[in-house]
Amino acid sequence: MPMWHIYHPSGAYTAEEKKQFAARITGLYTDLLGLPRFYVNVAFNAFSAEDFFVGGEPHDRYVRIWIDHIARRTPDPSVRRWWMETINQTLAPFLRDRDLHWEIHVDETPFEFWTIDGYFPPAPESPDERRWAEQNGPSPLVGE
Repeated sequence: MPMWHIYHPSGAYTAEEKKQFAARITGLYTDLLGLPRFYVNVAFNAFSAEDFFVGGEPHDRYVRIWIDHIARRTPDPSVRRWWMETINQTLAPFLRDRDLHWEIHVDETPFEFWTIDGYFPPAPESPDERRWAEQNGPSPLVGE
């Protein structure tokens, strides 16, 4: 699953904008990578200017995005660069176009250290994963 933690200044996004932001992120994974929708998680974490510091100084125009990938690995450096460029372009309306300063990083957790509702997820692009995507939820594996 991708788990996105978006740390942002209080008031930077309305409830509707957060919903649009999360939908845009979900589309990255479902449209480009074919992941089940329920794999994609997004958490918004607001902070006040006196609670967030950059270089030892309070910063009220900073967005920090921490992404944890588990469902897919990205070993090829050129694919990693493409992915980061795609993220930045896709999220521009929520970051660059608002004149915010932002930073994004991705961690990759081993696939074996992941369960959903107690189920080990199916292999990528397997019939079970396609079934999970169709039902938009986990269930016992049948094909593996």
